[in-house]
Amino acid sequence: MRAQPAASHYIGGAYVESPEGSAFDSIYPATGEVIARLHGADDATIEAAIAAAREGQKLWAAMPATERGRVLRRAADILRQQNRELSELETLDTGKPLQETLIADAASGADCLEYFGNLAATLTGEHIDLGGSFAYTRREPLGICVGIGAWNYPIQIACWKAAPALACGNAMIFKPSEVTPLSALKLAEALTEAGVPAGVFNVVQGAGDVGAKLVSHPAVAKVSVTGSVPTGRKVAGLAGSSLKHLTLELGGKSPLILFDDCDLESAVSAAINANFYSTGQVCSNGTRVFVQKGLKDAFLKRLAERTANAVMGDPLDEAVNLGPLVSKAQYDKVLGYMKLGQDEGARLVCGGKAAQVPQFPQGLFVEPTVFADVQDSMRIAREEIFGPVMCVLDFETEEEVITRANATEFGLGAGVFTRDIQRAHRVIGQLQAGTCWINTYNLTPIQMPFGGFKSSGIGRENGHAAIAHYSQIKSVYVEMGSTEAAY
Repeated sequence: MRAQPAASHYIGGAYVESPEGSAFDSIYPATGEVIARLHGADDATIEAAIAAAREGQKLWAAMPATERGRVLRRAADILRQQNRELSELETLDTGKPLQETLIADAASGADCLEYFGNLAATLTGEHIDLGGSFAYTRREPLGICVGIGAWNYPIQIACWKAAPALACGNAMIFKPSEVTPLSALKLAEALTEAGVPAGVFNVVQGAGDVGAKLVSHPAVAKVSVTGSVPTGRKVAGLAGSSLKHLTLELGGKSPLILFDDCDLESAVSAAINANFYSTGQVCSNGTRVFVQKGLKDAFLKRLAERTANAVMGDPLDEAVNLGPLVSKAQYDKVLGYMKLGQDEGARLVCGGKAAQVPQFPQGLFVEPTVFADVQDSMRIAREEIFGPVMCVLDFETEEEVITRANATEFGLGAGVFTRDIQRAHRVIGQLQAGTCWINTYNLTPIQMPFGGFKSSGIGRENGHAAIAHYSQIKSVYVEMGSTEAAY
């Protein structure tokens, strides 16, 4: 076991084990080897995390906001110092190439901690002049927040939830995906080293039953989940029954629209990034690529040429840019959709099957796959696959593509490529998606709010918008004269 932590959970500033909890393994997707064995939280462990968070939050909220900000910035520095170690751990846990994890995982988490650390001291209220009397507002923490992560960006998601929560004075109990349980523990270590009081950030491991117990716990004020739409609906039901604050960042089947006047090489780059980066395991991926008919042939030819240059192999080799899928369940699911696309009558341009990587016969590798002549009614064009499967659809007019792009329950992302800047803004303005790009795709700087419309989510992560989801406004009316009554 190459990445065994000191214990399964991190509670009250220290590692804690729950030997009575259900055992589960973290598996390196490139080889199938077990790299760590952990235990899910039992009821006593969950209650210990709640108690630690309750006490830690009191200390943390009483700390001056400027000091909270300094602590978060110190944590950011620690993550940057440990970036290679953390990136290698993330690669072992997820199978994502080290080429990616070095720049997109712990590094992005550090940016998030730094950003919200800088914001912490600016979270002030307002003064309202009422003509003699006045009112003012205070922005106060919610209390104990629960974060539930997904397996595609484990440490980044943990930071995206923890940083705004902690900046506002809350405590957080974070439950990673049981598929990728390791890096959140390292984040907890870094926060403790930086000066976060014991209990302010806790990591509790386990499957959906542990998440459900955390979400429904009466001491929890806020829940933030990254996951699938079915998971989001279950969590929303549990949280809604006790009127908890809720943020949901869920799935998508996002459109990437390429008009025939766009720059071809940039459009191909965006399509590759929007479908094959992280082996296609990105919620905002532009998996429905709408190509105007005048561009279609050139686009498909160049896309096939460049996709052939993907390098599969040892994810710890920085020359590799396409890793395995995260788990056997995901591998089987993606291969099923590859077969389904062919059965539905889509034209296979490239890929379409498992990939053979000689050094890694047990690896969960699949070929980057492109389907052309895809129809809107096909399941591969309607359902989230979460793998390297691109659907290319033809269109003729702007009005047509807007209507078709919006014909989905999802609304997480959308992209438009065109040299006509008026058309770019006109189309983006009509697309029903919460996070949009013009002439690029899937860039998510911490300063920009991220989240979806429709079934793709509720609330926003990152940017100033996240503060509203981790704090509450208290209004105070101050009477400067006497108070009268009718009797």
